[in-house]
Amino acid sequence: MATPIVVPTPLLALPEGWAAEKDIKTVGKLSGATQRTLEPVGPYFLAHARRARHKRTFSEDDRIQAQERAKKVENDEDSEISEPEDPMMLARDAKDWKQQDHYKVLGLSKYRWKATEEQIKRAHRKKVLKHHPDKKAAAGRTDDDNFFKCIQKATEVLLDPTKRRQFDSVDEEADVEPPTKKQLQKGNFYKLWGNVFKSEARFSKIHPVPMLGDDKSTREEVENFYNFWYSFDSWRSFEYLDEDVPDDNENRDQKRHTERKNANARKKKKAEDNARLRKLLDDCSAGDERIKRFRQEANAAKNKKRLEREAAEKKAAEDAKAAKEAAEKAAKEAEEKAKADREANKKAKEAAKNAVKKNKRVLRGSVKDANYFAEGDASPATIDAVLGDVELIQGKIEPEEIAALASKLNGLKVADEIKSVWKAEAERLIGAGKIKDGEIKAFTA
Repeated sequence: MATPIVVPTPLLALPEGWAAEKDIKTVGKLSGATQRTLEPVGPYFLAHARRARHKRTFSEDDRIQAQERAKKVENDEDSEISEPEDPMMLARDAKDWKQQDHYKVLGLSKYRWKATEEQIKRAHRKKVLKHHPDKKAAAGRTDDDNFFKCIQKATEVLLDPTKRRQFDSVDEEADVEPPTKKQLQKGNFYKLWGNVFKSEARFSKIHPVPMLGDDKSTREEVENFYNFWYSFDSWRSFEYLDEDVPDDNENRDQKRHTERKNANARKKKKAEDNARLRKLLDDCSAGDERIKRFRQEANAAKNKKRLEREAAEKKAAEDAKAAKEAAEKAAKEAEEKAKADREANKKAKEAAKNAVKKNKRVLRGSVKDANYFAEGDASPATIDAVLGDVELIQGKIEPEEIAALASKLNGLKVADEIKSVWKAEAERLIGAGKIKDGEIKAFTA
């Protein structure tokens, strides 16, 4: 039964030197303390109670507790690091460690290159607790340490970054096989192929690595994906598969021969791996509906441009033809108009010429009707003088003036009236300076 003691509530600060029970009781009285029941607790009390219950000594209890902790570690995290152990793997000879699957040995097959350092250490601890030679010796198997050595070698390789990278470079178990035609018919093309390239992306020197995407990916994203992967820069070196080089200094030629052989083998495997990856890309792109769609869209756009160009060329040709026809028509019309104008002008000129001739006949006829302004029969000299003046005046005036003069003379029969018209016209021309004074002979008197 627990022993009741007095505990001040609330606890007051004690003056320096107050530590005795009577001091605490005194403080309790001062602070109105009440009695409470306290029970022993904590890991040390539990350890004491466990030893007392099972009647164990300290050493016996520590040994049993260590065994239970080991069993707990062995069974802990079964959901994270736990997988069945293949009997063939357990019987593997430790000398063939280079042929073993290090991840499978440690139970990390589902993690492989994604396994963290902490997961590798936990897996190693779990496997060691299960397969340690001392534990097997206790079960009567004294010479069974082959698999323990495999565990140790797997841990050594996977905890060394360089050695692990070399092993990951040839770890085909981590590869995702390309989908078959049957799988593609039933499954999602982009998801199935996307898993393949997600697996291959672990070998890229450049990150981030563009992924395949889906049917909604843009043309730029699809082109970036294929451009990146067709020029994929892989860090795979394949030196894990090298033939062991002899360490003895006596056989240097053999050493150099082995090194050259390993270098050529790596080069060959690198070329084969590049060809393998290119085939994956070729197979993927051949079934990628996005590429077909983009090509169709490009062809449609190209055809559209071609049709637009052809339509533009056709329209330009039609416009040129129409313009040529219009120009030819205009030229023809202009030529016809010019011809008509020429004919009209010709007719007008002929009409004007005929009118002038007619008017001149009227002018000459007027003086003839006036008997050349002579009494009786006019002498040849008189006739020549009058007609000379008529010709002189006609030569100095324009057709319009001839017509005006003819209209004035037309219908006149009296010689004096006719002469006065001629005289007035002669005076007008003399006044205008077109005829000199004295050149007119018959119309001045």
